[in-house]
Amino acid sequence: MGKQAGRQRLQKKISPWRFAITYIVLMGLFLLAIGLEPVKQVLDVNGLYTQLIVKLSGLAIKPFGIAREIRGSLIILNHGPALDVRFGCNGLEAFLIYSVAILAYPASRLDKLVGIAAGFVVLQILNVLRIAALALSAIYLKEYFEYIHIYAAQGIMIAVALILFLAWLHLTPYTHKAQE
Repeated sequence: MGKQAGRQRLQKKISPWRFAITYIVLMGLFLLAIGLEPVKQVLDVNGLYTQLIVKLSGLAIKPFGIAREIRGSLIILNHGPALDVRFGCNGLEAFLIYSVAILAYPASRLDKLVGIAAGFVVLQILNVLRIAALALSAIYLKEYFEYIHIYAAQGIMIAVALILFLAWLHLTPYTHKAQE
């Protein structure tokens, strides 16, 4: 079967409603799994994830000599405020948006696994760079920091997650069998 015929066959099988419902259910389950207190007592995924991102971000800004201390979710700057990296700032939210979209889409397990792994790496590299840029803006652009943080930096991560998903859709082969 040619690529065009395979593409048409799969497009008939993709239901926007099924994708949307699957996406909403999976996102709800993942958010519950990382947010429920009993689960956090056993394994605090968000806390561990945040600590890793803060340490990596601290390494990224170390050459600039602007971080005085890295403690828990805090990056304490020499000549500015402390950055408190939380859910939404640690990149986990963007990763969930991206990976849940892939999981909700009818594709092979291998395509999903490769897409999620590659997206994780890209999103986290960009997130560490974003936090480093926010640290620099907290010192050198203090009057604009809130605008940069809330309107630009957070929006960029969500936009990147969407762009990565669209790129994954474009790169995912159309010749495999959709879930029937």
